[in-house]
Amino acid sequence: MSLFLDTATIQVKAGKGGDGAVAFRREKYVPDGGPAGGDGGKGGSVIFKVDEGMSTLMDFRYNRIFRAKPGEKGMNKSMHGRGSEDLIVHVPQGTTVKDNETGQVIADLVEKDQEVVVAKGGRGGRGNIKFATSRNPAPEVAENGEPGEERILLLELRVLADVGLVGFPSVGKSTLLSVVSNARPKIGAYHFTTITPNIGMVQVGYGDSFVMADMPGLIEGAHSGAGLGIQFLRHIERTRVLLHILDMSGMEGREPYDDYKTINEELESYNLRLLERPQLIVANKMDMPDSAENLAEFKKQLQADLPAGEEMPKIFEVSALTKTGLSGLLAATSEILAETPEFPLYDEEKFLNTEAYYGFEEEEVPFTISRDDDAGWRLSGDRLEKLFKMTNFDHDESVMKFARQLRAMGVDEALRSQGAKDGDYVRINKFEFEFVD
Repeated sequence: MSLFLDTATIQVKAGKGGDGAVAFRREKYVPDGGPAGGDGGKGGSVIFKVDEGMSTLMDFRYNRIFRAKPGEKGMNKSMHGRGSEDLIVHVPQGTTVKDNETGQVIADLVEKDQEVVVAKGGRGGRGNIKFATSRNPAPEVAENGEPGEERILLLELRVLADVGLVGFPSVGKSTLLSVVSNARPKIGAYHFTTITPNIGMVQVGYGDSFVMADMPGLIEGAHSGAGLGIQFLRHIERTRVLLHILDMSGMEGREPYDDYKTINEELESYNLRLLERPQLIVANKMDMPDSAENLAEFKKQLQADLPAGEEMPKIFEVSALTKTGLSGLLAATSEILAETPEFPLYDEEKFLNTEAYYGFEEEEVPFTISRDDDAGWRLSGDRLEKLFKMTNFDHDESVMKFARQLRAMGVDEALRSQGAKDGDYVRINKFEFEFVD
């Protein structure tokens, strides 16, 4: 089984804030000491951090749930609970983090040691010392901690490479990578020898260098799942220059020009923007007997299909086996890289609005009302359920405070307008109470 994994679906859950405390000063010589319940500590957040030592998402194959620790509860004598440390999760460089439900991009992690908060820890609940007023100097009210963010994430790894090798299986991509870089990919005389992307550093002269990636061979229909293409076409998206490797020997029984058109159609079908990248045509296996004749026919067909007025693209004649023609190819590749900017993978509208994600925007509708099978009423909504979870129902004053908050949100009026009557059951999550008109 391959140890390379480039997609993973995981669950992240930030820590809940610590509950606030209800306590009072009870020193012998301090009459009417007043409230002394401390606040709860902040829950830990879940943070993704780039680790350059990782090259695959294999660590997420079996470990799919990541939970940060909750904050400590508040204590008496006005002592606040301790906040929990954030949970740092290491991911490979080139990982894209998406919301699994909406498909929106949360972050594209490509920089060294880059960090992003993917689930924010809940704040600690306030202790009763925070609710003291001149009218109520000894409140028995405290908040529970705020729930931590929880979501399902889709991780997609796209290898970081400047140059990508594309072409049919067995055209010599792995051989080319092995002779121009320090990479040692598996090489064999059969299709799909390469089943995972291979990366190597290519040195050109004394100063220039770039990263080259050998992708598993593409075949017709790769964009829709044929062969291994659909699994690895995504890795080409980060490259800036493509080297289109063609087998000019014809030993596989295919026409080079048909291969050329088929691969470009697959790239276009997968992502139209892949054809925006500069593409160099590499005629490989020129040491074979029929290669020169096949190359002449290829140039003839290519010229015939070019739009009027467009110049014939340069074709690099090489033999990866005998290492001939490689210096000119690498020099040209280095020159094009120097002039080619990076291609953004995502438009701005595809990124998740982090302000909305962390809850800083008010909801247009704070709650919704529905009916259960037994004709009871059910209240739901993120804002209302969050308020419910932060209410400490062990104290009557907290319950009364929660009732006033519901009334201020318009819950009573909304239930009444939909036909709720005295004695009807109203539910929030598993909590049930009677409606009083």
